Amino acid sequence: MEKKKIKKKGKEAVITPPRPRFILREGMTLKEVAEKIGVKTRDLLSKLESHGKIVDLNDLIEETYIPILGKEFNCELELIPYEQEVKTRALNEKEKLITRPPVVTIMGHVDHGKTTLLDAIRHSRLVEKEFGGITQHIGAYRVSWQNRWITFIDTPGHEAFTQLRLRGAQATDIVVLVVAADDGVMPQTKEAISHARAAGVPIIVAINKIDKPEANPEKVKQQLAQEGLLVEEWGGETICVEISAKEKRNINELLEMILLLADIIELKANPEVEAQGIVLEAKLDPKKGPTGTVIVQHGILLPGQAFISGLTFGKVRAIFDDLGRPVRRVEPSMPVEVLGFNEVPVAGDFFQVVPNIETAERIVKGRLAKIKKEEAARPQILSLDELFKQIEKGEAKELALIIKADVQGSADVLKGLLPSFSTDEVKVKIVHAATGPVTESDILLASASKAVILAYNLRIPSAIQEIAQREKVEIRSYQVIYEIIDDIKKAVRGLLEPEIREIPLGKAEVRKIFDIAKVGKVAGCYVIDGKITRSAEVRVLRRNEVIYQGRIASLKHLKDNVNEVKKDMECGLALDKFQDFQEGDIIYAFQIEKRKPQ
Repeated sequence: MEKKKIKKKGKEAVITPPRPRFILREGMTLKEVAEKIGVKTRDLLSKLESHGKIVDLNDLIEETYIPILGKEFNCELELIPYEQEVKTRALNEKEKLITRPPVVTIMGHVDHGKTTLLDAIRHSRLVEKEFGGITQHIGAYRVSWQNRWITFIDTPGHEAFTQLRLRGAQATDIVVLVVAADDGVMPQTKEAISHARAAGVPIIVAINKIDKPEANPEKVKQQLAQEGLLVEEWGGETICVEISAKEKRNINELLEMILLLADIIELKANPEVEAQGIVLEAKLDPKKGPTGTVIVQHGILLPGQAFISGLTFGKVRAIFDDLGRPVRRVEPSMPVEVLGFNEVPVAGDFFQVVPNIETAERIVKGRLAKIKKEEAARPQILSLDELFKQIEKGEAKELALIIKADVQGSADVLKGLLPSFSTDEVKVKIVHAATGPVTESDILLASASKAVILAYNLRIPSAIQEIAQREKVEIRSYQVIYEIIDDIKKAVRGLLEPEIREIPLGKAEVRKIFDIAKVGKVAGCYVIDGKITRSAEVRVLRRNEVIYQGRIASLKHLKDNVNEVKKDMECGLALDKFQDFQEGDIIYAFQIEKRKPQ
């Protein structure tokens, strides 16, 4: 590369121009790569061969080739997924963008009328003769209102909504939050608000059951305001419609508001790129084979096209709409069932049309090979320690937290207090705060939001800890509020102590109580899960409430002192400074592990 010389105070200074930068798309052949970066194909092949890569012009570009080619041809190269390249191209061709129908997910608390509303919308838009055509459930359907289409996703609850986000997919344009007028804002309502906000999706509130005598819409609006959703008539920006799904009242008004909001947020699609979308549902049909419900986001999907979806691929054999009718052309925002996958796809994966089946197969083989290499070096759980290290490097600007507490007062105190520890460099953000046990939904939300879960005065079941481990989410348990405050301050300011983790060992049930001279009360126990070790710390649970936490004073099997008693074995157990056993008590054994920051 030519170097330019310039004079600076009598001396010559050499300025090297910046290296050219090229974006390469997954699935490109080496011939296409050579054309892209402007080098001769034989030079590109010889450079790779000099590094031990025996390749052909028709071979696909691989991640391992990128540093070699960048160094040899003095340029910066970046390899991006096929789907990302198509999406970027689709959005950059602004003159080709057209308005597309909105995709809506209905969320809310259990028994507040989500299913009734979906049925009311579906049936009010269908003529009687079509009812017999609803022969399958594909997880989404379309309705026509004022000569415009609206797509409704009718399967995702809060967990599924977040599962899509976990995989980088944004299937929903608008969330309709259903709140019962007689019940008000409930825990799952708050959870739905947190999930929608974390996804950056606008919310329309549907206050349902206004036909009931005890309905109080104004009280609901007040409760929503406390959650940060101020309705329009109160001077806010949240659209609110009072409905009765049971009596089909104001359903048309709700549909009209959905279209109005869709116009405001300007939903666009490019119909001229290779079709791409998102897999909503997937199953193995005994007659059709592997199938997936796909919502197209850009392009036009046609039968016969080759495609990739995550680690699966195939050729479109047939397409059916939500009424089970064959479809020859799928436009943006239209939900369809696609046949032709080589295996059952994963809900939330992107669906991308590619030039031919050979390219599809080679891309998926490359992805599988890359995953095998990455398995050995999987990232650690995102902990406060890890977040601090990212903050130190300037990589993290936000500390996202999910708060779960035993009582509302504690949750409110933490929700109000922790954000005040934000600094100019790092913002403390509360993604969700609620009472009750840590659930799978909390873990999925934490994973999608890159948040740490703070559990105050709660017991974390081993099943939940296993899910957290799998999803790479840290749950930190506390019994004292000032310890939470101390940890958050230290995390933000870079003074965090080693992480303390609770490792569950096992559970035993008290079956009989013995009063032994000079020893006191001993619990005759049966180990129902895992193991009980002599060195473990324990909690005594009575009707799911912790009544004691401490250490084991002695552990016996039959008449022998032992260090460990495993599942389905009996043991005698005495605790340090505790003798108030009752039959049916659960002894929960665990150990504390301290892990220093790396």
